[in-house]
Formats: sequence, structure tokens, C-alpha cells
Amino acid sequence: MEVKIITEYSVLIGGKAGDGISQAGQLIASLFSELGYHVYQYIDYPSLIRGGHNFCIIRAAEKPIMAYRDGIDVILALDQTTIDLHQKKLRPNGTIIYDKKRVKDTGHALDIGDIIEKYHGIRIMGNTAIISAFCGFMGISWDITEQVFRRKLQKKTDTNIQIAQEAYSQISKSMNIGPSVNGKHLPLLSGNEWISLGLLAGGIDAYIAYPMTPSSGILHYLASVAHEAGIEVIHPESEIAVILIALGFSYAGKKTAVGTSGGGFCLMTEGLSLAGMAEIPIIIVLSQRAGPSTGLPTYSSQSDLLFACHAGQGEFPRWIASPATSEEAYAFSAEAVRIAWKFQVPAFILSDKSFSEGIFTGEINPDETKESFQSSPSFPYRRYEDTPNGISPILAPPYVHETIKYNSYTHDYQGITTEDPEMTVTMVQKRIRKTEQLLKYVDKPGAVHLGGKESAKIALLCWGSPRGVCSEVAEELGLRVVSPVVISPFPTEEFRKAMTGVDKIILVEESSTGQLNLITAREGYKMDHVILRYDGRPFAVEELLDQVTRCIP
Repeated sequence: MEVKIITEYSVLIGGKAGDGISQAGQLIASLFSELGYHVYQYIDYPSLIRGGHNFCIIRAAEKPIMAYRDGIDVILALDQTTIDLHQKKLRPNGTIIYDKKRVKDTGHALDIGDIIEKYHGIRIMGNTAIISAFCGFMGISWDITEQVFRRKLQKKTDTNIQIAQEAYSQISKSMNIGPSVNGKHLPLLSGNEWISLGLLAGGIDAYIAYPMTPSSGILHYLASVAHEAGIEVIHPESEIAVILIALGFSYAGKKTAVGTSGGGFCLMTEGLSLAGMAEIPIIIVLSQRAGPSTGLPTYSSQSDLLFACHAGQGEFPRWIASPATSEEAYAFSAEAVRIAWKFQVPAFILSDKSFSEGIFTGEINPDETKESFQSSPSFPYRRYEDTPNGISPILAPPYVHETIKYNSYTHDYQGITTEDPEMTVTMVQKRIRKTEQLLKYVDKPGAVHLGGKESAKIALLCWGSPRGVCSEVAEELGLRVVSPVVISPFPTEEFRKAMTGVDKIILVEESSTGQLNLITAREGYKMDHVILRYDGRPFAVEELLDQVTRCIP
């Protein structure tokens, strides 16, 4: 049989909830990463503990990628549903490797049950068998296969290795995947983990959250490294408790972040308004899923953009960024900590299920610059000193002979409640000046991503996770990609620079209304075409390519 050399490959593994499909996908992704490939893993699962169909698509390429393709090269089927649902995605020369006792098909059959029984394993070790068979088929050396398996399979490792070796030997090599031309083993983490590393780099002292898909991975990861990182991680009884405890931490001088999704953030909005009025620094990771209400709790959406921009009663400044790459997740999460404490505002990282739970390779460039959060207040201390830039000196209790008073009511310079109209206007104008200073700070290079063919007259406009698929479509069609990273306050000047020379704008968004359209309309931009998806699934490259092609001459 002719052995083929590959530079890009897509694998789908599917089975029932409880079969460990997500972990199996990560194992496949780790194998490609070990070989130096850029990897993106999409995870699809229903909101069921048992039953239902789970699958992962793992794509490996020799260039950075942040999207999956519809065409699949290999399907690894642990149940018949995987074949029934996904066989149509198999490329003409694609291959199916399957469990012969659970699946009826043609391809490479593997008697997983017999292999497991032979080595006294348990059912979930079927993943080990089928992935090892895949390695044999791909021509991934046994040395690399065993190395990755031993690193990733920490329980009953020897039994797993015996099962893997048996399955590996039963499949004939048809491909020859060697190390990538990149020759570099890149870190492979979920979006939630990239965000977590950024929060740690920014210097958080505490992370507080109630588990809510798809933000829960941040809580799990930070809890696992809390002792090593020297931070406190708390899981209270509700999202209301989360935001109030976090504001208490911040009042005490602890840089604190919280994480949630749309439903949990609804419960936090009163606390958010308290942060706005009392000028308490807080970092909020809001990872979107499809709503309203419970909606599709394990699927993705970009429908909370305007909610994040306008949540809370009254008017107060906030900072919102939506990263689209590992580098941005790290850098802007660290920046969120700096922004929150420099300007004493709520700072948001706006993510979504596709980005938060997606797993992808990337690199980070740690910023060694440590910005001081220390201020120099005058005494007697006035918490809400009216300064030229609107930013008052911040001081944490206890402080000898000083009372440090925060207040959710309209207040005077000391934080004492007032209803005096002149003082009310003074405090409002103080917050407005702070908003103006924040805009000057954020409207700088990096606030808006410019990619694709930068001189093209047609631009794909997007934000957040769809940038990955937009970038690939733009590369193929010779289009420009404009993607704001900072959403609020909107970086007007940087956006104008990125849009210079554009005469046709195509908005791509995972919502039913195109919410970014409403924000850019205020800047004087009108969309020529709007491409929306709102079934909870991200765009595949081929799908978006087809839709964009229809919009251009």
C-alpha cells in the first residue's frame, strides 16, 4: 500500500456520554502536538451525564488554526451513532476505524472488547485501544505513542500500555506522519486555561466562581494550582454570593476575578452596579452560551455582547475585551487585572463555549513589566477625591487613623451618602472623566486585529472566536479581516485605521441579530452583508467559505 505524507489532517472520535470522548480527543490532540503540529480541538456534547452523542473533531496543521473543517480524514467510532451521523463528512479517501462489536461498517475493525478482556482492563480503556490503532494507521512511531500515553494516562498506566500495544499492532500503516516542519512542540491548552494563565500573570490574589458551563474550566484549573500560585479559590453557594464575596476581597485590597456564563451573570448585575457606583475593581470572565434562560447550556453563542456592554442600572465605565487566540487570551486577561485596578472599574473577558472549551496550541510571551497598583493618597483620606482624570487614590483597610468608606448610594468625597444635586453632578462627571481616560488608554495598537490581505477592499468583520474561521476564509479569498479585541470603550481611532480603504463590509457573528453591527453603526459603519449562525455550533471553514463567496462579486 502506498504511504502518504500529510501536512494537515482532521480526525473525529465519537461515542456516548460517559465514554470519555473529550479526554480521548485531548489524547489525539496531544499526539499531534508532540509532533510539532498546530492543533485545534472542537468538543460537542449534550447536557446529559449519561447517554446522548458526544464527539470531538481534532484538526492538525503546519500553520496556526482556530477552526475545524467539515471534511474528515479518519472517523474513530465507538458506537453506531458516530457512523450514522458523521459518515457523510468522510473525505473520499477517508478511513473508519471502529469497534466491531458495537458498530457495523466497512473499514478497519477492531475487537476492542477482546483486547480489553485479554489484559483485564475496563470499558473506558476502549479509547486507549482505538487511539493506539489510529496511531498505527497513521504511522506515528510506537515510541512517541507510548511516551504520550504514559504522560496522559496516569491511572492503571501499565494496563493501558498493554492494551495500546496490542491495538497498535493490529492496524496496518497507511499514512506516514512525521514531525511537523515547524519542529516545535507547542503548549496545548483549553481557552479557559489560557485565560487562567493570563489572570495569574496579571497578579490575581483570588478567584471566586460557581460552576457554570462553559466557564467552569477556569475554576477547576485555578483550584488545581491554587497552592502553587499562592491564590485563594472559593466556590460559594450562588452567583450572587460570588460577586459580593469578590467585591469584599477587592475592598480589602485583593485583586479578584470571577467567572460565569449568561444565566449566572444575570444574578451578578446588582453587584456589578455596586462595583460601578463604589468604584470597586473587579475582573469578570463571561463565557457565553446559547440563551435565553437555560437555552443550550453546552453550546456556543455570541449573543451576550450588548448585555455585557449595558448590564447594571445607571451609567458607569467598564472595559470589555474578547480574545480570539491563545496569545490574546493570556495578554488581555493579564491586562484585565491591570485595567480594573488602574481605573477602578469592572473589567471583562468576554469568551464563548467554542473558545473556552476548545483546545488549541499556542505560545505566550510573558510580560515581565509589573505595574504598581500603589497610589499616593493625601490625608485625611477621601476615597472619592475629585481628580482631573476622575481616578481617586485607592487605599485598602485597615489603615491607621483612617476610615475607608465605600458606598452604593450617591456619595460625597469621603463616601458619605448625599442627595445634594451639585455633589451628584460632580460624582457623575468624575466617572465620565474616568471613561474618557480609559478610552485614551485602550485606543492603541492591538485593540483591533487587522489580518488577511490588509489592502483588500472587502473586509470580514468579526469578534471573538469566529476570527479563526474568518482568517482562513479571508486567506483563501484574498479578503481583509477586521476584528476588534477591545469592545468597550470602543477603540474608535484604531478601528478607523483598520477599516481605511474598505468599500464592502461582511459581518460574521454567532448570534441572530448581529450585535457588533449595532456598536459599529454608532461609529458610522454600515454592513453590506451579515452572515449569522445561531444553532449553538461554530462555523466550519467550508460552510463560511460558501456563504462569503455568495456575498462577493
